[in-house]
Amino acid sequence: MSASGAESGCRVDYTVNQWTGGYTAQVKVTNLGAAISGWRLTWTYTGDQKVTSAWNARVTQTGAAVVAVDAGWNGALATGGTAEFGLQGSWGSANPAPTDFALNGVSCGDTTTPPTDPPPTTPPPSAECGTAVICSDFEEQTGTAPSGAWRVTAPDCQGTGTAAVDTSVAHSGAKSLRIDGRAGYCNHAFVASTADLSSVGPVLHVRMWVRHTTALPAAHVTFVSMPDSSQNGRTLRVGGQNGALQWNREVDDATLPEQSPSGVALSRPLPTGSWQCLRFAIDTTAPALDTWLGDEQVPGLHADGVPTHDIDQQWLARTTPPRPTALRLGWESYGTGDDTLWFDDVAVGSSPIGC
Repeated sequence: MSASGAESGCRVDYTVNQWTGGYTAQVKVTNLGAAISGWRLTWTYTGDQKVTSAWNARVTQTGAAVVAVDAGWNGALATGGTAEFGLQGSWGSANPAPTDFALNGVSCGDTTTPPTDPPPTTPPPSAECGTAVICSDFEEQTGTAPSGAWRVTAPDCQGTGTAAVDTSVAHSGAKSLRIDGRAGYCNHAFVASTADLSSVGPVLHVRMWVRHTTALPAAHVTFVSMPDSSQNGRTLRVGGQNGALQWNREVDDATLPEQSPSGVALSRPLPTGSWQCLRFAIDTTAPALDTWLGDEQVPGLHADGVPTHDIDQQWLARTTPPRPTALRLGWESYGTGDDTLWFDDVAVGSSPIGC
């Protein structure tokens, strides 16, 4: 599907790649009026589309109305200047072209190009890695100890947890990464990728398959740790607390969602005994991120730049955008909580990577 609209003030080219139940859209806005120092593009969906994530812009949706605001670095548009951003979304019954495009309140005209959909068997974002910086199914590992592009590490202190290449459990192929995590404060067992992620972006997309044994405890635990240069090397952490998935920021101990009963209810537990596809997108130009468990966007693990009580009000108190530089997979307990986990089919890149 592609659509465009233009009047004297602006032009919008909205190009969609869709599949059953989902789509991505590439949006190009051209300023045909006087130069502007910041832009706000609005439009209206006429189907039941729902935006789930975006890159190079901050996109919010209320009902059928969508608002996209520049990311800061791409806000200035000279006369004839353009800005491009992308988004991903879902739909149920229909995905027609949007209408009522307007740039800073000036109409760009309605969409005029009829939709032309690709074959429904083409479901981007692809589960294939493409040009991802990290693309690992651990099949290249030759021994029981992680080696080559992966190395065992205990970032702060080492306990009794262990890491190994497992040939008995795998999501695909014959191998996976196994972590036997142990309880106890500062009991770290991680395997770190040697890939440098400091230039991946502007949105960093991560996809992994994870399988774990014991339900997430009430106490705080971490199984994904990313050193963050915006925190002087302290980490962005994905783990759990109060039985549900959560993000934690080491520099100020902020959590997403907030650990109120209402906030926790908006997250999800991590199912045990089966492989789960965990995906997230970290905007390195704004303190925003999105998280999916399978194909479901987790509402409590969504920070969109607009503080929402019980979700991201605490998270957005810090306005410095994150800048992850590396990826570590493992287990870190801050009190109680043993677990055995497996990781497989891990990918990190600048474009969305599906399950």
